[in-house]
Amino acid sequence: MPANPNSYDVIVIGVGGMGSAACWHLARRGVRVLGLERFDIPHTMGSSHGFNRIIRLAYFEDPSYVPLLRRAYENWRELESRFGEQLLFITGSVDAGPAGSAMVEGSLAACREHDLPHRVLSGTELHAVAPGYDLPATHQAVLQPDGGFVSAERAIVAHVGLAQAAGAEIRAREPVLGWEPTASGGVRVTTERGTYEAGRLVLSAGAWMGEFVPALRRVAVPERQVLGWFQPKEPALFSPERFPVFNMEAEEGKFYGFPVWHVPGFKIGRWHHLGETGAADALSREAGPRDEDALRPAVRRYFPQADGATMALRACFFTNTPDEHFIIDTLPDLPQVVVASPCSGHGYKFCSVVGEVLADLATTGGSRFALGLHALSRFSPSETTG
Repeated sequence: MPANPNSYDVIVIGVGGMGSAACWHLARRGVRVLGLERFDIPHTMGSSHGFNRIIRLAYFEDPSYVPLLRRAYENWRELESRFGEQLLFITGSVDAGPAGSAMVEGSLAACREHDLPHRVLSGTELHAVAPGYDLPATHQAVLQPDGGFVSAERAIVAHVGLAQAAGAEIRAREPVLGWEPTASGGVRVTTERGTYEAGRLVLSAGAWMGEFVPALRRVAVPERQVLGWFQPKEPALFSPERFPVFNMEAEEGKFYGFPVWHVPGFKIGRWHHLGETGAADALSREAGPRDEDALRPAVRRYFPQADGATMALRACFFTNTPDEHFIIDTLPDLPQVVVASPCSGHGYKFCSVVGEVLADLATTGGSRFALGLHALSRFSPSETTG
């Protein structure tokens, strides 16, 4: 036990999806860790609420994500076993769009490179397998059986609860005012309630990342996102047993969605929604008719049996990089500071493994995973000049 009660081995700023996982992976290794969260745990002010998040192996964004995903599945299963509650639900996943579209071809590339079981179906064939879908016959769908969703908010509770049981100190409703490196090579963090020191710092602040690292403001841009839940005319068609999660390219945009679960409605989102970006605290967390209007055309055209009454609309955040890949790295000239995310709207599924990676970076300075795709060095100096 350090002589100073406000001294830790690692401080984690932001105890959402990534930060909560980092706290657990650090604490289970015997690291003295402090997690600081501005809001509640869990909360509805950031990127990790709305009940669930998609997980999928057929990763059209880049096949190099698949090794991380395989480890993520292992870690999610361990987490739910230790927590005593199911957190990972397998429904199968669909990546769909016009034949030859980037989503379809990217999904196929990941399946072929990593020998993932899959089927390629026409829109008509997909409807026969999963009648909740009504895609054009000319569309293709890559159906991969291992996809599904993670119970997002409960997984944060699980990570935090297990971290606390392993000795982590987690403090909610304690906004961080700032941080600075110390002469000894560590960090000092100041909050509304006190000052803390540690040898290492993990920044997992999501949409607020640019406030803690001004050099990232141009490459970590918050964007308002809205999810909608719509009551199906035939709810059985949209049950987890009959409706795989999906990503879809269409004339109206790119969409993603889920079966009915925890809310009496089919859940759908439009990638980059209305294109509203800005400082996190300036973006509206209220959802209304304009948001529903951005979702209804796709529901009506491609999922007509789900085109019923609106059950819920909820706003959250994407935090986008220019290439929409993650940031997982240490800061240049400050190796004691690890930055995690922003994940450009597709990162939650990786929380269980990214927490492990962050613990590795904070304790050993390296990772067994190839992280070049997520390195800060990929950005030009002009992009990372505050």
